[in-house]
Amino acid sequence: MIVPVLMAGGSGTRLWPLSREQYPKQFLKLLNERSLLQNTALRVARLEDSAPPLVIGGDAHRFVIAEQMREIGFDQATVMLEPEGRNTAPAAAVAAHYASTHFGPQALVFLLAADQAVENTPAFVAAVEAAAKVAATGKIVTFGIQPTHPETGFGYIKAGPAGEHGAFEVAAFVEKPVLEKAQAFLDEGGYYWNGGMFLFRADVFLDELKRLEPEMHAASLQSWNHAVKDIDFVRLEPTAFKRCRNESIDYAVMEKTANIALVPLDAGWDDVGSWTYLGKLPATDASGNRLRGDVIVEDSQDNLVHASTRLVSLVGMKDTVVVETEDAVLVAPRERVQEVKKIVQKLKKAKRTEAETSPRVFRPWGSYETVALADRFQVKRIIVKPGQKLSLQMHHHRAEHWIVVSGTARVYCGEKNFLLTEDQSTYIPLGHTHRLENPGKVPLELIEVQSGAYLGEDDIVRFDDVYGRTPAKT
Repeated sequence: MIVPVLMAGGSGTRLWPLSREQYPKQFLKLLNERSLLQNTALRVARLEDSAPPLVIGGDAHRFVIAEQMREIGFDQATVMLEPEGRNTAPAAAVAAHYASTHFGPQALVFLLAADQAVENTPAFVAAVEAAAKVAATGKIVTFGIQPTHPETGFGYIKAGPAGEHGAFEVAAFVEKPVLEKAQAFLDEGGYYWNGGMFLFRADVFLDELKRLEPEMHAASLQSWNHAVKDIDFVRLEPTAFKRCRNESIDYAVMEKTANIALVPLDAGWDDVGSWTYLGKLPATDASGNRLRGDVIVEDSQDNLVHASTRLVSLVGMKDTVVVETEDAVLVAPRERVQEVKKIVQKLKKAKRTEAETSPRVFRPWGSYETVALADRFQVKRIIVKPGQKLSLQMHHHRAEHWIVVSGTARVYCGEKNFLLTEDQSTYIPLGHTHRLENPGKVPLELIEVQSGAYLGEDDIVRFDDVYGRTPAKT
């Protein structure tokens, strides 16, 4: 049994402004009609004897993960919530404890990031199934990505002598090199990109972790043993988990163990770490431009332009990346897109919301986005999914008007309970207990006009919530 473990943490700052802390790149539909997380889940489902995936993420993304798994029919997926990000070694540890508990000590754990792209799925599946044969013998397998160019953004693995099932011994791990050294690796051959994917028997990994990192082993086991079920999520015990050292699986285990093997992977893999990758995808016009959205170009070549909400036009531009969202625009030369993270750092330092949130905010019941905002009023567009409902709540500082644009709304206001349909509206006075529900089979869309002295999202007193949230949780 192979247990796929999809690590869905991380903020994807180099893909700003599309990727934000509250809605990072793994949840974005960058390559096709599915998100990177969904594509990864569907890819690992092609493996023979594959269990439902375990997705490890943070509390802030729990409902997005669950909804995206539901959209592709993965209702049996387990979503495990880390109290805070502690890098990949603690994630691997709790994943091994989980697999050992539910599938037996010799279950095979396939640990990989949720935000990777793979062009050749059959080649990917073949490599993983070959690695499973190696891992079943007691080896901890790392995957070496066949390099296509001298990349300085990845670490490298040097292959040693050949072994069984197409695997190799590992001669050395190499840190991210300078360009000249990366080119020398390609010229010499036998060097692979370190793609951060691993496959191992749960008991083998835990034995090595206990030998090499006994404190992390003990803390991760305690956190797993005291994990609690919260609706559809598994919450790790926070105190013990935070005792785990913030460390990668490479440094904690892989570079210290002799019980290791390398399996090459030549499947068009990429970590989609920046706009560079998307710029390398096939062009959409005869001038080498890759255009998405409402874009018009004139005398422009080899540009990447991503328009989300409005017309973007280029004249006389070359080798430029332009990314437009509702609240931000990025313009950068192709060769400098890795520096986008510096912009995000400046936004955080200035306490700008554009680093963390998008105009459209996702909730377990649907989403909302602000259309207009002033000192004493705010206008929002709210979408409630069929069969979902917001919490029973009250506001101390604002009143609300609700106007239904499409669908059917069930409104609870004080002691009243009534239905609203298209073009109908209602008023929620300040201090009144209220709830909004979509009893229909199509999405409910409405316009909410808030007015009052304070319009912050923390002005919510929740009395009942089917998603287990409190006033402090979103």
